[in-house]
Amino acid sequence: MRKANRLASKTVAINDLVPGISAYESLAGRDLCSISDFSPTEVAAVMELAHALKAHPERYRWALDAKQMVMFFEKASLRTRLTFETAINSLGGSAIFVDQTQSPLGERESLADIARNLERWVSIIVLRTYAHETITEMAQYASVPVINALSDLEHPCQAMADFLTLEQRFGSVRGLKFTYVGDGNNVCHSLMLMAAQLGAHCTIGTPKNYAPKADVVAQARAIANVTGSDITLVSDPVAAVTDADAVYTDVCTSMGFEHEATKRAPIFKPYQVNETLMSHAAPHAVFMHCLPAHRNAEVTDAVLDGPQSAVFDQAENRMHAQKALLLLLLGGAKAGLRAQG
Repeated sequence: MRKANRLASKTVAINDLVPGISAYESLAGRDLCSISDFSPTEVAAVMELAHALKAHPERYRWALDAKQMVMFFEKASLRTRLTFETAINSLGGSAIFVDQTQSPLGERESLADIARNLERWVSIIVLRTYAHETITEMAQYASVPVINALSDLEHPCQAMADFLTLEQRFGSVRGLKFTYVGDGNNVCHSLMLMAAQLGAHCTIGTPKNYAPKADVVAQARAIANVTGSDITLVSDPVAAVTDADAVYTDVCTSMGFEHEATKRAPIFKPYQVNETLMSHAAPHAVFMHCLPAHRNAEVTDAVLDGPQSAVFDQAENRMHAQKALLLLLLGGAKAGLRAQG
């Protein structure tokens, strides 16, 4: 019954919030394994709180006083690790980092046993792993919230930071024309789901055999049917980018697929975001990349460093989006609301 009780207490279906309970309250104690774990209302609440935190960080200075966050990372990291550590430190909590790059989680002892230890010591668990199942299994057994800080299936914290950046640039993103070109990878999956949650129109342009996973596309389209979004898949990069408000790309060879780099290079060459491809987007379009970038591979220096680039705003907003997540999952958002009077 332990597993069933935990899952029942931590899962809320799309548009199935309990009447009278605010989105802030509904997220307390929950996991973020996938963008689809939250309802559109809850995703909007994360965005709303992230904007408030960025504007008035002092109101939340001690909201997570004495809370402990542990991070287990199987992959190297710059932005993810530092923004999570900075986020909880600035909210009054503390971070513990465990390097798992030499020994995957679950190898020395079972994930169930690890989870049952961790829940007695810490308030929240952050995982950066190869297998998405590592994250979902940890969430299944741990009674404290679990956050996906990157897996082979999704990168939800990145997508939240990205759409926070777009909201700052454009106001509401409802009806925004968002385009992703390149590999239909974990980042692509989360961006597609996030666009659907917030009502943005999303076009994914990939080579034929590198499209996003069909089940994730189906999830995104199910959400889009509720929010009025469109999810479109194409193989022509020019068609994908035409009239876009935002153009996003990622590396063509993700961590774990380095052995495919030589094979992939010619396949993805037409999808390089350069000045010619960007010229097909709307004049006001922004360029986005989750970083690290392979300069002059998937994107040219002229675009990455150019006036349309929002990449470092995205990097900064990782911290603000993750602060909002930590507050909401740990039930600390009300402290900031009280501070506002």
